Amino acid sequence: MQSLLQILLLILDVAWFIMIAHIIMSWLISFSVLNLHQPFVRQVWDGLNRLLEPVYGRIRSFLPQTGGLDLAPLVALIGVYALRIILINNAGAFI
Repeated sequence: MQSLLQILLLILDVAWFIMIAHIIMSWLISFSVLNLHQPFVRQVWDGLNRLLEPVYGRIRSFLPQTGGLDLAPLVALIGVYALRIILINNAGAFI
């Protein structure tokens, strides 16, 4: 059971990294540091959006409208971190 816990924590860490990469890339695109006309940047951006939009879309459906501020990535990051804490704190129940 310990290995199952480690695999779940690894999956959460990968999800965390993907969300952080998406958030940083969105900032760089917004401030014109990255250009979406470059093929590599466009491919990475499209890939990250395809991975994360289903998650963000569900979160946006119950969040209030905040104008131009998108809080879905923040809620998703907090959710992933909360799941990680729950798994670590309840590791004794799995073993």
